[in-house]
Amino acid sequence: MQARSSDRLTLAVFILIVLIGGFNFVGTRFSNRELAPFWGAGVRIGAATLLLLALALLQRLPFPRGRALVGALIYGLLGFGTSYALGYWALLELPAGQASVILASAPLFTFVLALLQGLERFRWRGLIGALIALTGIALISGWSGGSAVPLWSVLAALGMALSFAEASIIAKRFPKSHPVSTNVVAMAVGAVLLLALSGFRGEAWVIPTQPATWVALGYLVLVGTSTGFVLFLFVLRRWSASATAYQFVLFPLVAVSASALLEHTPVTLPLLLGGSIVLGGVYVGAVAQPSPVQVQARMSTEPCLSCPT
Repeated sequence: MQARSSDRLTLAVFILIVLIGGFNFVGTRFSNRELAPFWGAGVRIGAATLLLLALALLQRLPFPRGRALVGALIYGLLGFGTSYALGYWALLELPAGQASVILASAPLFTFVLALLQGLERFRWRGLIGALIALTGIALISGWSGGSAVPLWSVLAALGMALSFAEASIIAKRFPKSHPVSTNVVAMAVGAVLLLALSGFRGEAWVIPTQPATWVALGYLVLVGTSTGFVLFLFVLRRWSASATAYQFVLFPLVAVSASALLEHTPVTLPLLLGGSIVLGGVYVGAVAQPSPVQVQARMSTEPCLSCPT
């Protein structure tokens, strides 16, 4: 009974992450309308760092040390620095829904990277689920209406997906530490990198003047980053890296809907049909998995084909 309750809680947190992450794309689009991309990303991550740092100090949480600290630093470099630099840059031209569609390739990247690095075993269910989900994403991509976007925007979005995927692998490979203090270290690394890039490119460091920008930043800092990434590490501790990455597959459902509501973009039949297929793929690849007890029993009896001998 306790294991089932834990599974339900993890699934509920996963769904909450999907809702938060989907709105992040629209919030970033609003931020980019007034703030330069690297400056806007640096302000977002930097403010979230200070917020979580205050929480960690008030609760006297232990900070990562040794290998856990190394993992947090690399996780921050990839998950906050590189990925957000590429993501904000891509969203200068890409609509929020289309960017989330491209980010939906993250589960396949995570699946391949985890397999190559010996973190997970090959699972047909994981591969099939990802392929089913990407079929739905292909239908959803018709939402863009065929509008042309620069190739660099698409490549930047793909780089964002790859960075997020490897960041998940790093978070699983290194020793665990408290999710709040881990994110403090990781976000600090990301903020420094983003602000350094902003200074190198000579971006204007301005304070927002438009109410919509303040609302977007407030959401991105308090909910989209501070809360979202703590919840992300919570799920990542309980699910495999590739299963957790299915959040990226579901982001388009929320991002396109939020974009239609807030940016008045049309919702089309490909979105409705593709969304149903995406949900089916996520169920196959992430939700309908053996329990942790079953997985542990299986791992103790099966040889690991990708582990060093």
